[in-house]
Amino acid sequence: MPTVKTYDYILVLKRTRSSNLIDLISRLMLVMALVTFLFESVFWVISNETHAIPARSVLFTALAIIIIGWWFYCYGLSKKGEIPYYRFALLIAAVGWFLHPKGTILFIIYLVATILERPVKLPPEIAFDHESIVFNSFPAKKYSWNELNNVVLKDGLLTIDLKTNKLIQREVNAEVSAETEKEFNDFCNKQFQAYQQTKAPGEQPL
Repeated sequence: MPTVKTYDYILVLKRTRSSNLIDLISRLMLVMALVTFLFESVFWVISNETHAIPARSVLFTALAIIIIGWWFYCYGLSKKGEIPYYRFALLIAAVGWFLHPKGTILFIIYLVATILERPVKLPPEIAFDHESIVFNSFPAKKYSWNELNNVVLKDGLLTIDLKTNKLIQREVNAEVSAETEKEFNDFCNKQFQAYQQTKAPGEQPL
């Protein structure tokens, strides 16, 4: 049975604007699906020569109603400050495109969006242990301590200085006490010191 890796520190960061962009794209995709499904529903009713409502029209109407209902549910979550996930509505839309005579490509696109929405919208976190630091981005990013110049947490701002001359600065999501801040910075300093001690004699820092 695989063991779950534990970390010494995990910092939850504030959400970036990219999450809002993903929500916007999801909503636009749902609007596109809704317009198409409702059009299909009306079209099959109009084109039917009998008085009976075609089963296909009922099906597309039902799919549209489910999507609208989930949209309102997500709207309520966002009003509460929670992260809304549109993946269920996107999945229902994917089913609709699968049933649509010209929706094969869109079915694939919506199915991929359903799978990827949650991992790309996870609250951004950075985990720290004695070996490396890991970003839970999609895809995940990992840096060993010997790839870093410095890591500092001060006044809620995390600064990571990479040896590639790249500087990463992100705000943490919650207030960090001065004591915890000091403990974290001391932990990071110890990792840099440990790396220096393991360097071969005469080897110069990068």
